Amino acid sequence: MTDVRRHIPRTDVLLGEPRLAKAVDDLGRDLVKSAVTAAQNRARAGEIAPEAVVEEAVASLPTSASSLREVLNATGVLVHTNLGRAPLSAAALKAVRTAGGSTDVEFDLTDGRRARRGRGALDALARALPEVGGVDGVHVVNNNAAALLLCALVLAPGKEIIISRGELVEIGDSFRIPDLVTSAGARLREVGATNRTRLSDYTDALGPDTGFVLKVHPSNFRVTGFTSQVPVSRLSRLDVPVVVDIGSGLLRPHPRLPDEPDAATALAAGADVVTASGDKLLGGPQAGLLFGDHALLRRLRRHPAARALRVDKLTLAALEATVRGPEPPVRRFLDADVDALRARAERIATVLTRRGVDAKAVSTTAAVGGGGAPGVELPSAAVSLSEDYAPRLRLGEPAVVGRVERGRCLLDLRTVEPEEDERLVEAVSRCMS
Repeated sequence: MTDVRRHIPRTDVLLGEPRLAKAVDDLGRDLVKSAVTAAQNRARAGEIAPEAVVEEAVASLPTSASSLREVLNATGVLVHTNLGRAPLSAAALKAVRTAGGSTDVEFDLTDGRRARRGRGALDALARALPEVGGVDGVHVVNNNAAALLLCALVLAPGKEIIISRGELVEIGDSFRIPDLVTSAGARLREVGATNRTRLSDYTDALGPDTGFVLKVHPSNFRVTGFTSQVPVSRLSRLDVPVVVDIGSGLLRPHPRLPDEPDAATALAAGADVVTASGDKLLGGPQAGLLFGDHALLRRLRRHPAARALRVDKLTLAALEATVRGPEPPVRRFLDADVDALRARAERIATVLTRRGVDAKAVSTTAAVGGGGAPGVELPSAAVSLSEDYAPRLRLGEPAVVGRVERGRCLLDLRTVEPEEDERLVEAVSRCMS
């Protein structure tokens, strides 16, 4: 009898098949060849027929040349660090595509000369925060930790940075504020106690070796009870620069987050430099934002480390579009109407129940996440499924990540765009087979 393996198409023949040839142009030869080889091996093992090799190879191709997979965030955590923090707006994504080619990021098309890098993003931030008095009061680096590092390098080399003991925070992945600033050659001078710090604690610590006073918002925990901290308005009366790390990136106060610090308020209270993240409540790409005194920011921009910490053209494009463009997803999630969320949950649960899924609409609470607004609970609504759906949804296409509570998998709709509801329904339905 003829060995069926003789009928398995050769690799060069398969790579010449129109769909696979186009995939080579889109994904690269190595990825497509790997998919072809895997399909051939399945045919040799008798798992599929030789004539099914092409379809198997095409079906197994990734959607892009990147190993990153799209995820529907149904966790109810608005700024989920493990899922990439803030999702970009459609305007920001379009700007990134434009910036992918050659752009005028550092070039003036009018006179053909070199121009200030990222001037569009700086101008957008300056217009959104007029308290800084123009683009000279704004600088952008690659994340908020880099912003603090640059401040330490420029304002306190070999000097002391005064900070309250209650603000010696760990910022994630075991990185801590003390380790960060001391790596720049500065020394930390801790004042006060974990729960209470007074203005006199700062004034007693001031001396010729003081570089600046650092105030850090403890954004991922709360200290309650017998507590007191010194506000920026009082620290600004000290005869040294005051650097305020507000963390989550609010430019102005938000009614749902009354205790979350914002850049405008900190600047109005007298902060010399305010640092913040771009990929949290601002809703943009990862970036470290610095606002404040023009002379101090000029020193920060001119330090040699500023070039090592600068952002690329894709980040600048996304940041500008986030600030100038329509409301980004994170802000829509934050402002979502809970009645509308409940109505969506009811509709989805009804559809899934008709398809034989044990689905219920339930009330729940969402969170800001990303080290922002600790303790703030946002009323929300979710679709409740049996717990065994959680791993199947994570491995589906698209991947769906919810959270498991009390033996149920909850798909929280506060972090799911309404136009994604149908995809969510189909993802759950596919898990049944």
